Parts: sequence; structure tokens; C-alpha cells
Amino acid sequence: MPGFSRRHLVVLALLTLVWGLNWPVLKVSVADFPPLTFRTASLWLSLPVYALVLRRQRVPLALARPDWPQVAWLALFNVASWNALMILGIPLLTSGRAAVLFYTMPIFSAILGQVVFHDRLGLRAWAGVAAAAVGVLLLLWNELAHISGSALGVALMLAAAACWALGTQLLRRSRLALPLLALTFWMTVCSVVLLTPIAWFMEQGRWHLPGTVTTLGLLYNAVLAMAFAQTAWFFLARTLPPVASTLSVMMIPVIGVFTGALWLGEVLHWQDWSAMALILLAIAAVLLPARTPEVASQNGR
Repeated sequence: MPGFSRRHLVVLALLTLVWGLNWPVLKVSVADFPPLTFRTASLWLSLPVYALVLRRQRVPLALARPDWPQVAWLALFNVASWNALMILGIPLLTSGRAAVLFYTMPIFSAILGQVVFHDRLGLRAWAGVAAAAVGVLLLLWNELAHISGSALGVALMLAAAACWALGTQLLRRSRLALPLLALTFWMTVCSVVLLTPIAWFMEQGRWHLPGTVTTLGLLYNAVLAMAFAQTAWFFLARTLPPVASTLSVMMIPVIGVFTGALWLGEVLHWQDWSAMALILLAIAAVLLPARTPEVASQNGR
């Protein structure tokens, strides 16, 4: 496992905070607003933010015609599919349960990497995956009795996690010669082109002006959860091995669970605290730098 640079750690800390707090924000934002319309509108609103940053940083935005199919394919899994599936599942689950189910993504990523992409994962990587998996099961312990009543919500959230995992693997292997921020912008453009007609077809009969809470949620998602955090995630996914990048964000569902308890009154149990310890162990498995052969041989003398 590679060691993280200081930049990786700062980006990871900010990403964890922004996405962790977003779970209760999403839950209250779509309480009386069409969920897919909410997410699509958030993506639309993020585009001017991307464009402003691109212009200020003078990042080239040109995209060669031969690159469009690959950008669209990456957008399908890295932005469009998981965003749509996740937001449709949110109204059917508590915010904490939704966050935990969605962050089974590292498990899907490890399995896909091993089976589909023939990654060679070390013992420490698999130990981190196992600790994360046990932590997820513990966080769901007190929800198992309710899951049968929200089977569709569970299925949507797990499908979103699987799509995000596949997208991470594909992004890691992409060889596009395109600045990361420009790639994020064009993937978002592809996604809104796909999701807008779907949202209109599914929800246009429920469209109405958003209230204050939903409007604030839209702004939070457009500026922080999308424009900042999505780019931050793509930076981690592109510069770190998939298991390292995915396991390193496992504190996000912990923040989602505890902020949901604080803001929305969701009850916590001993399993929640135990799960947090296991997830911290999983993060340590990828954050702590591996010993080099030289250090290992010196310690063995």
C-alpha cells in the first residue's frame, strides 16, 4: 500500500467532511421535492462553478472528438448512474442506513479489481476490506428488521455502490490526456444531458419551486458536494490505487450515521461505536505507509 502525501490527507479530510455531512442534507432536501430532479438540478448548478474555476485557473477545456466516447463512458458510471440510483434510494431509507449501504463501494471495488481487472491485492488490503465489511454489517445490525420493508431502497443503494466502484476502476485506468477539472466538467455535462430527460419523464408531474431547505441543499450540493468534492474524489481515484482511495473514504458513512443521529434523531447503539473502530482500522490499513524492503531487512537484523 502506498503512503499518502500531505496533499492527499488534506483533500481526504475535506472530502470526508463535505460528503459525510451531505447525507442528512440530502435526506431533508428531498423530503418534499422530487429526488432525481433535485440531483439533476444540483449537477446543472455545479457547471457554472466548474466553468468559473476553469477560467480562473486557465485550464484548457478543449476535448478532442476521439475522446468523447471514453468521456461519456466514464461519465455513465462515475457521475450519472450512481447519482441517479443513490438519490432515488434516499427517500426510502434513513440517512445513516443509506450512507452505510452506499459505502459498501470499497468491497465492490476490491472484488471487481480482483475478478475483472486482475489486481493483485496484498494481505493488508484484504484485511482493510474485511474490517470495512464487518463495520458495515455492524452499522446495519439494528436496521435488519426494517430492511425488508425498504427492499427497493436497499437494492438502489447497493446498485449505486457497485456503479461507483466500477467507475473508480475505469477512471483509474483511463489514459485521457485531459486536466482533471476539465474531465470532471465534461463528465458532468454528459451526465446532465442523460439525466435531465429521465427526470422530466419520471417526475415532471411533481415539479414545483423548491422551499428554503431544498434551495440550501441544492447550493450545498452544487458547490461543495459536486464542484469541490467530486473533483477531490477524482483526484484521489486517479492518483491512488483503487482499494487505497476507496477504503480511505470509509469515515464518510460514520459521519453520516452520527450527524443523522444528531440532526434527525436517529438512535445509535453499541454496534455503531464498534463499527466506527473497525472502519478506522480499515482506513489505517491504507493510510499507514508500507515498510520498504530496506527497512524490513534492517528490522530483521
